[in-house]
Amino acid sequence: MLAKSFHAFWLVGVLTVGGTSGYAQKETKAAAQRETVARPQTEKERRQQEKKLRKELEAPYKKWLNEDVSYVITDEERSAWKKLQTAEEMEQFIEQFWLRRDPTPDTAENEYKEEHYRRIAYANERYASGIPGWKTDRGRIYITFGPPDEIESHPSGGSYVRPYEEGGGTTSTYPFEQWRYRWIEGVGSDIIIEFVDPTMTGEYRMTMDPSEKDALLYVPNAGLTMMEEMGLSSKADRFSRTDGTRLGTGNMPLSQRMNQFERLRIFADLQKAPPVKFKDLEAAVTSTVKFNLLPMKARADFIKMTNSTILTNVTLQFDRKDLQFEDRGGVSKSVINIYARITSMARRVVNVFEDVVTVEVPTPLLGEASRGASVYQKSVPLPPGTYRLNVVAKDIIGGNMNNYEMALYVPYYDDDEFGMSSVILADLIEKVPTRSIGTGQFVIGTSKVRPRLDETFRRNEKMGIYLQLYNFQADEATKKLNGSIEYEVVKKTDNTRIFDFTEDLASVEGSSPTQTVVEKILPLQSLEPGEYTLKMKVTDKIRNTTLTPEVTFKVI
Repeated sequence: MLAKSFHAFWLVGVLTVGGTSGYAQKETKAAAQRETVARPQTEKERRQQEKKLRKELEAPYKKWLNEDVSYVITDEERSAWKKLQTAEEMEQFIEQFWLRRDPTPDTAENEYKEEHYRRIAYANERYASGIPGWKTDRGRIYITFGPPDEIESHPSGGSYVRPYEEGGGTTSTYPFEQWRYRWIEGVGSDIIIEFVDPTMTGEYRMTMDPSEKDALLYVPNAGLTMMEEMGLSSKADRFSRTDGTRLGTGNMPLSQRMNQFERLRIFADLQKAPPVKFKDLEAAVTSTVKFNLLPMKARADFIKMTNSTILTNVTLQFDRKDLQFEDRGGVSKSVINIYARITSMARRVVNVFEDVVTVEVPTPLLGEASRGASVYQKSVPLPPGTYRLNVVAKDIIGGNMNNYEMALYVPYYDDDEFGMSSVILADLIEKVPTRSIGTGQFVIGTSKVRPRLDETFRRNEKMGIYLQLYNFQADEATKKLNGSIEYEVVKKTDNTRIFDFTEDLASVEGSSPTQTVVEKILPLQSLEPGEYTLKMKVTDKIRNTTLTPEVTFKVI
C-alpha cells in the first residue's frame, strides 16, 4: 500500500530531477528569459536577515523583561540578558532568575515568583489610572517592596494640618497617600514614601517634595505655615529655596529625614532592583557547566493524540565512532546508560525515564560498523506547555558522559484550527504488523518512522517525509476533506528549484478531515551533493487556509 501511494511522487521526482521531461526543458528556457535570477545573499543581506530573525526571537521574551520583571531585575542580570543569543538560553536564564530568588529551592513551589505575580495582579486591579497599575509609581513600589506597614490615605484631599517638620499650619491638599515601611533592605528603616495626585485623575506620582501636595501653594496669602503666620517668614521665600522643596519653614532647621541629600538618596534607592538574597545561587546566572565528552544529538517531535495530550517523541543519536567497545568472545559491545527527566518551568518533575542502550557488532565488522549511528527513542505523553528536558548519558565502558539540556515546546491543538504535527525526515518509514501498532520505538500509529537527526543523507539513500495534518474543514455535501499539498525542493545555496509536485489529499489512503497522515519517500540519487530545502504548502480549500512548513536536509 505504501509503495503504491508513493509511486506518482517517485516518478515526478525522478523525471524532473533528471531533466528529461518537456516540462523541465520549458522551465529551463523560461528561467533563462527572466530578468532576475536567484543569487546568494550578500553579507549585508545576511546581517539584515539575522537582525530580523533576532527581533522575532526576542519578541516573546521582551514582555517578560520589560514588564514582568522590569522592577526587580538587577543591572548585572540585564547586561547578561543582552548577551543571550538563542531561545534556549533565554528560557534557561528565566528559570535561573526565579531560582536565585526562591526562598525554598528544595521544594517544587517558588514562593517569591508566586508572590511577585500576585503583586502585579493586585497593582493592576488597585492602581490603574488610564495606564496599567503596574506602570504607576504606586504599582512599582508595591511590586518591588510589597505592601507597606502603614498607609495614610487622603483620596479627596481637602483640609490638612501640616506636621511641624513641614512648617505646621493648615492648608488644602490634592489627593495624596503616605506609605510607611519599617524596613526596606538596601534602603533603610522608617521609610516614608509620598504619592500625590495633582491632576485629580487618580494617577498618583511619587514625590520628593512634601509641599507638592499643597493645593494652595501658588495662592497668595493662603495656606500659610506657622512661621508665615507669625511674620517670621514670607510665602514668597518658598520659591527661593535651594533644597528642592517649597516648604514654608523659613530658617527653621530641617530634620534628618527632610535633608535634601537624604531624600535624594532614598528616592534613588527606591528605583533600584531589590538585592538578591541567595548569593549561593548567583553563580548559576553567569556560569553553566556542561559535560560534552560523549557527543550526542537530540530532537523532539510532537504528534497529537488528543487536545490535552501530545505524544512527545524524544530521539537521541550516538555516532558509533564516539563509543567505546569491548570485545567479548568475538562480539564487540558498547553500553550506554540513559537517565532523562522532564520538568515544568516551575521545576516540577513531570516524567522520568531510564534505559540502557546496547550496541553489539561482530568484532571483524567493527571498523565498518563504527561509521554508522545508534538511535534511541522514548515516547512521552505530555499536556501542551513548555518543559525542560535533561538527559544524562554515560558510556559505561569508556566512562564518558554527556549532560544535555533542551526546551520542549509542546504545542496546543484546537479543534477549530487547522494544524499539523512536526515534520519528520526519516531514514526509515515502513508499516508495522497489526500487533505492533502504536507500540515500540519509532512507531507512530501504524508506521515505523525513524528520524535522521542530522538530516544528512547519502545519494544512494531514500529520504522519508512524515507529517500529520489535523482539522480540515469537511465539505458539507460529501463530508470529506478538500485540500492539497505542494512539495518543492530547492537548492539552498542559490534557491534553484529542483522539482515540485502537487497532491490532492482527498486521494490519500485513510485521509479524513480529522486527521490525515502524509508519508512520502524521496529518492536522492539524482540530487547533487549539497544543502536543500523542502518547502511544503498545505491548503484547506474550504477554509482557504494554508500551512507552510519547511525543513532543510543535506545530501552527501
